[in-house]
Amino acid sequence: MNYSDFQFLKFEHRPNGVLVITINRPESLNATNARLHWELTKIWGVVHDDDRTKVAVITGAGDKAFSAGGDLEWISSAAGNAKAIRSMMQEAGDVVYKMLDCDKPIISAINGVAVGAGLAVALIADISIMAEEAKITDGHVKIGVGAGDHAAVIWPILCGMAKAKYYLMTAEFINGREAERIGLVSLCVPAAELMTKALAVADKLAKGSQPAIRYTKKSLNNWMRLAGPIFDNSLALEMICFLSEDAQEGVAATREKRAPNFPTAE
Repeated sequence: MNYSDFQFLKFEHRPNGVLVITINRPESLNATNARLHWELTKIWGVVHDDDRTKVAVITGAGDKAFSAGGDLEWISSAAGNAKAIRSMMQEAGDVVYKMLDCDKPIISAINGVAVGAGLAVALIADISIMAEEAKITDGHVKIGVGAGDHAAVIWPILCGMAKAKYYLMTAEFINGREAERIGLVSLCVPAAELMTKALAVADKLAKGSQPAIRYTKKSLNNWMRLAGPIFDNSLALEMICFLSEDAQEGVAATREKRAPNFPTAE
């Protein structure tokens, strides 16, 4: 694929080898529909093969959201659909593994709400910089599915098992200050300073020894690779949940902006 092939990702090639990638569905708070989810599996191979790019910075269009999780129409169409769920499971795994495989450093500039698949990109990034005012949540249990996408592979490493279990099982939102305090993100800055800081870090990496930086990333990513079987299991269990009545109720409740009444809680 080429950069021109992407529909919902926008690109800015800076002269110093920094590539700014913008998730570009602002009318939907940059939520991932089927096409965008697929594009997030493909872009990292393009970045990996691009000799012009030394560092990638990914953010969301507008000032409200990095990516507000899965588009409800897409999630609703997948719930109970075995074929769609198999495709979703493959892509969810690819997002994580392709980001780990990309030899260029990836920086996420978390400018607003980040949930689900969008949060996977934000936290699997090698360096995550979050606006103080932004809020994140894994969110899966709110729609009646187990935490998948990325959580099992990275949250316990970043913030420890106690915090990971609490936030993944309650799906409470975390603001930038708290996310930095518990180690879930690398840095937290005021929203007005977010892109300035992200680009400054990117510039620093672009001026560094490229093999040294890339091999450091490669070595550290082996911690996540060790958790590969845990991650693969979490994906499978998440997809089993998508076949349940709870998932259908969770999606309906989210669409209707009400508290869910999960059948298994009755």
